[in-house]
Amino acid sequence: MATDIRLKESLPALTERIVGTYEECGGTNHLGHSPLPSYREVVEILADLREILFPGYGRRQNLHLGNVGYHVGDLIDSLHDRLTQQIARAFRHDCKTSELETDFEAEAQLIAIRLLESIPALRKTLSEDVTAAYQGDPAAKNLDEIIFCYPGLAAITVFRIAHELHGLGVPLIPRMMTEYAHGKTGIDIHPGATIGRRFFSDHGTGVVIGETTHIGDGVKIYQGVTLGALSFPRDEDGNILRNVKRHPTIEDEVVIYANATILGGKTVIGHHSVIGSSAWITRSIPPYTTVTIESPMLRYRGTASNPEEVSVLDYQI
Repeated sequence: MATDIRLKESLPALTERIVGTYEECGGTNHLGHSPLPSYREVVEILADLREILFPGYGRRQNLHLGNVGYHVGDLIDSLHDRLTQQIARAFRHDCKTSELETDFEAEAQLIAIRLLESIPALRKTLSEDVTAAYQGDPAAKNLDEIIFCYPGLAAITVFRIAHELHGLGVPLIPRMMTEYAHGKTGIDIHPGATIGRRFFSDHGTGVVIGETTHIGDGVKIYQGVTLGALSFPRDEDGNILRNVKRHPTIEDEVVIYANATILGGKTVIGHHSVIGSSAWITRSIPPYTTVTIESPMLRYRGTASNPEEVSVLDYQI
């Protein structure tokens, strides 16, 4: 392949221009500081946690009660060290100057242990999520299909891990985890949200669940649902207030169908309610309420025999 060496000679000057932008746009680079958490390592940690949460469904096959203890023990030992390192990096990056002498590794180790200690409870909760998916989707043939294939389960698994770390005060890493799941599944759940037991997101693509959302037990939501903020409250200087409830509360046993949008921190969807597709809700709904938009009429324009014909199908859909 022929190349022009004269064009390559321009690369040093190009490099100099690029490096010059690192001072001009200082907020978008991380230079001269301690290492950030490794995105690749955080993803690997998630994969190992999934191996423990759903043994036999991941990279290691042929597990049984005689050897699974050795496998899990090896993973737990490795996760302790790697979690400690990554959490310490996150704390060090987030610290103030006065905290630079803090023993971040010791603090990170305690949190790593607490996360690992939460695994038995996480397994019980995720088992209920799997069962909710099976009971809520007649297309599911068995639990194995749900664990292997369902994006909703993949997203809620990562969320529940990230939520534990978020509750333990770990910066940055919980968002790295949920955004990884977002990229893989199309389901965007902030780690600060609260989601109860037996949660099922059917299909899931396009679901958005905001930071201060509170979801009760037995809730089922379909693709495209947004649980978002109605507006962003600001202080007297015009700065966004970040520690206020901006997202809705969904009480127990609610079903929310595709593309519904529910907004606002004061909005409460009462238990056992059903929210129909494409509904736009910004105020509270009492329990046992069904909400649907007014049924439209179908309009067909043009036929093979009469391209100008317009017909209206006059019945509810």
